[in-house]
Amino acid sequence: MDDRAARLRQARLDAGFETAAAAAEAHGWNRNTYASNENGNAPYSWRRARDYGRAFSVRPEWLYDAQGPAAGQPGPAPVIGRVGADPGGEVLLAGGQVQPEFAPLPPGGTERAVALRVTGHSMRGLADDGALIYFEDQRTPPSPDMLGQVVVVELDTGEVLVKRLLRGGAPGRFDLESLAGPTRRDARLRWAAHITAIVPPWQARRILLSGD
Repeated sequence: MDDRAARLRQARLDAGFETAAAAAEAHGWNRNTYASNENGNAPYSWRRARDYGRAFSVRPEWLYDAQGPAAGQPGPAPVIGRVGADPGGEVLLAGGQVQPEFAPLPPGGTERAVALRVTGHSMRGLADDGALIYFEDQRTPPSPDMLGQVVVVELDTGEVLVKRLLRGGAPGRFDLESLAGPTRRDARLRWAAHITAIVPPWQARRILLSGD
């Protein structure tokens, strides 16, 4: 059993679950997947570490890579992808095998805070190349106060974009205005999230932490 798997097993036991199957059933996880994560046969991703950390009341960065104490205040926010490489403003989410990066929590950030790195110049005027864009990864539907704001959204196609949110032509539909490029009309969204902070490139270079 590797160290990451051993920490997961310890967190599960400390949370009061005697077996892996009991923990999986309580939290709605696939039993085989969780068991493979805990016995080390299938190393779990950072995203799963966040899910397991919330379930077992431990810090995900400790669970994933032994950074800091197991419990306490929320740790740094993971950089989950890149955005702005093209005029479409599409977010390229980081895969599970990519070495994670982290950034300090923004003011008011919680354990759900995540960040995106801006690549290229298609978001000039909002965030320059190398900047960090923070949001809370809560996966909730668009709210009225988001209209007219630049937000992070996921479409029903699975695309994640940074766009200005506008009313669409029908209930449940939204227009997505690009900073550079065409506006998407009448899109269906799975979720939307306010941008909570933007850190300029020079500062982002100073605060980024590697997960190695």
